[in-house]
Amino acid sequence: MVSIDEKTDLEYDEEIPFSSSSATSKMEALDFEMIHLHSRAELANSWISRHIRMRVPKSIYFVLIKAKINVLLPFGPLAILLHYLTGQHGWVFFFSLVGIVPLAERLGYATEQLAFYTGPTVGGLLNATFGNATEMIISIYALKNGMIRVVQQSLLGSILSNMLLVLGCAFFTGGIVHYQKVQVFNKSAAVVNSGLLLMAVMGLTFPAVLHFTHSEVHFGKSELSLSRFSSCVMLVAYASYLFFQLRSHRNLYSPIEEEGNQGGDDSDEEEAPEITHWEAIGWLAILTVWVSILSGYLVDAIQGASDSFKMPVAFISVILLPIVGNAAEHASAIMFAMKDKLDITLGVAIGSSTQISMFVIPFCVVVGWIMGQRMDLNFQLFETATLFITVLVVAFMLQEGTSNYFKGLMLILCYLIVAASFFVHVDPSNDDD
Repeated sequence: MVSIDEKTDLEYDEEIPFSSSSATSKMEALDFEMIHLHSRAELANSWISRHIRMRVPKSIYFVLIKAKINVLLPFGPLAILLHYLTGQHGWVFFFSLVGIVPLAERLGYATEQLAFYTGPTVGGLLNATFGNATEMIISIYALKNGMIRVVQQSLLGSILSNMLLVLGCAFFTGGIVHYQKVQVFNKSAAVVNSGLLLMAVMGLTFPAVLHFTHSEVHFGKSELSLSRFSSCVMLVAYASYLFFQLRSHRNLYSPIEEEGNQGGDDSDEEEAPEITHWEAIGWLAILTVWVSILSGYLVDAIQGASDSFKMPVAFISVILLPIVGNAAEHASAIMFAMKDKLDITLGVAIGSSTQISMFVIPFCVVVGWIMGQRMDLNFQLFETATLFITVLVVAFMLQEGTSNYFKGLMLILCYLIVAASFFVHVDPSNDDD
């Protein structure tokens, strides 16, 4: 017969090895789990590094090699070499101009890839914004050098190029490809943009009229004060427009649903992005920096190029610079028109013009104010009248909500008239250049 104390001791002695083995097994399980987690972390790191090694060459191929226009990329470094070796402004200007063309087009490509992850409305806005990055960079460099007329004329030329040449080419090519039907777009959104463009014309008209009628309260000061006040109002209007477009009335900017399911398979194939959104953001940063570097050499060579090529500075500023700067919008607008996506085409072409007139121009006035430069909204009578007539012509073209190749042809021919006009135009105020 075992006593109670001995039984308790026996039970206690039996429990000790059991609890010891349990603790040991828990420690072994914990060590195994730690080793397993460590191996999984190493596996994940190796997978990420291998993925990066695979993605980087593929991304470089898609952005810098695949497109045929990239054969023009070496012209940029050549322009910088010519600047330091020869100092011939004509050739430096020409090579810089050609070197910026593929960069502007690649900016459009990277923005288009990013638009796959953001949706059509934000994508069109991003396309217009980064498409205008070239013009903004060139304008700030020129403003820093006191070349106010170059800033005014290049921004005006960008609006004219987008509204007449880019939209005209898009309507023309889209009409040729889809000649069997009438292409349609969202008329309501086009009317809102036309109203903003007319507001921009009003903001540019009053300082010019005030100046040329000599009806200022304080001569030389009232015009500048009015320009700065109007610029702040236009920036508020553009911010309100962004809220209207992206938040409160997003349904107004939704693309028109096509009748039937024609071409659905093709569109599904076209919707696959080639690079990731982080790669697109990285390329946007790299390309913007490279454009800003080349823009500095381009602006420095404008006057020398005008003397070398016997071209007016006004023609270079209004026609040549915007054609290069709008290469991204040009390529994107035509591509979307050929895919029968006219709402995105209008978002790129007309949206870009709206952004320049209601944001970039007032922004440059405010930046000039900060820099101490007398940048104003008096674009002179000839330029202001050209813009006013252009906005009217385009507004009439858009009021029906339809497009065809003949409308595109008319817009292109109108741009040729504008280009010829600036080729024979002598800028009356060369004081700021």
